[in-house]
Amino acid sequence: MPLDSQAVKSLRAEFPALGRSVNGRPAVFFDGPGGTQAHGSVIETMRQYFTIGNSYSHGAFSLSRATDDVVSAARSALSAFVNAKSPDEIVFGPNMTTLTFQVSRAFGRTLRKGDEIVVTELDHDANVAPWLALQEQGAVVREVAFRADDCTLDLSELEAAITRRTKLVAIGYASNAVGTLNDVKAIAEMAHAVGARIYVDAVHYAPHGPIDVRALDCDFLVCSAHKFFGPHLGVLYGRRDLLEALPAYKIRPASESAPDRFETGTLPFDALAGATAAVGYLASVGERFGDWSHAAAGDRTSVRSRLVAGLAAIRSYEAALCGQLLSGLAEIAGIRIYGISDAARLAERVPTVSFTVEGRHARDVAERLDAEGIFVWDGTFYAQGIAKRLDLDAKGGLVRVGLAHYSLPEEVSRLLEALAGLEGGVGRAGR
Repeated sequence: MPLDSQAVKSLRAEFPALGRSVNGRPAVFFDGPGGTQAHGSVIETMRQYFTIGNSYSHGAFSLSRATDDVVSAARSALSAFVNAKSPDEIVFGPNMTTLTFQVSRAFGRTLRKGDEIVVTELDHDANVAPWLALQEQGAVVREVAFRADDCTLDLSELEAAITRRTKLVAIGYASNAVGTLNDVKAIAEMAHAVGARIYVDAVHYAPHGPIDVRALDCDFLVCSAHKFFGPHLGVLYGRRDLLEALPAYKIRPASESAPDRFETGTLPFDALAGATAAVGYLASVGERFGDWSHAAAGDRTSVRSRLVAGLAAIRSYEAALCGQLLSGLAEIAGIRIYGISDAARLAERVPTVSFTVEGRHARDVAERLDAEGIFVWDGTFYAQGIAKRLDLDAKGGLVRVGLAHYSLPEEVSRLLEALAGLEGGVGRAGR
């Protein structure tokens, strides 16, 4: 059975928050880029952790051993999620930003004055500011611009910025502001050609397609569970040899082995349990709605295979919704889409679409949509380079619509109708 709108309606029943109403109408959750709604299994698993009894890890008693099992299960689940070689390559932390600052501080201890780091204007500041901070100790940070017309990187310019002195390239898998997908594998090849490491921010891509750190050949990759239907939890993949070679900041009794040496303080054990459930939910999407027509016998028994099938089904479903949204926005006078707007190029973006409405502040548009029960974001979303390059501050930034696999075609239609009906001259183009 394919993942279509009928199937999505059955999945929506598994998300308690999606039953919310605003002014007597079902709420429309297009706010996923800031954090998706949690699947019911995540909520129940976290409740059970506290109900049965929570405990610190590594104790001699049974409740503590149960927490050890929670940590082990989470590491295995997230290892399958990104296709790491070993669960020991998965590090947990409060969020992506904190983990990235932690790695950048450790990486900075290996640098010499004049060593170079490459970042891009397309990235969330959480994958820029931690590397800019290393300028204090003599690192040179090169920032690569993007094409303003479609908000994509020119890989030839990026390659030119990578020199023999480059030690790390920080890149986003997908832009959280305009949805652009980057060719991470090609960029990893450029970095490795000069002996540099690559650090990938996959926060925004994670709910929209399968991640394979081995196929990408990346050295580090970071994401956040609350962006893929789980709890607030940062997840870092790092090649084990690199995790053990970097001089981590840690307390003296902490283990020298990866991943423990990068996990400072007490882990949020309830969130780890919830993250395992989130991965399990995505695997169940593959079990129920994945394309198994060409699968080898026994493929369905693998968590990784079910994850890939589930996220591939999600990507296909979301692409059709994104096409509907882009086509509809193009028909509304006064709307300017930022980023890839051609429906023929859906493979180059995720279903996060940002735009401005002529003559209107982005916050005003978001508030008016909220009155219609439609939740969208406004602002610049910590994408500092995009905001500056596109001169968005005077407009209040962008209106950002984030489609997820629980979004429906009729919800997209509701949004388009609300935008076309905005008071003050916005309407269908050509009318």
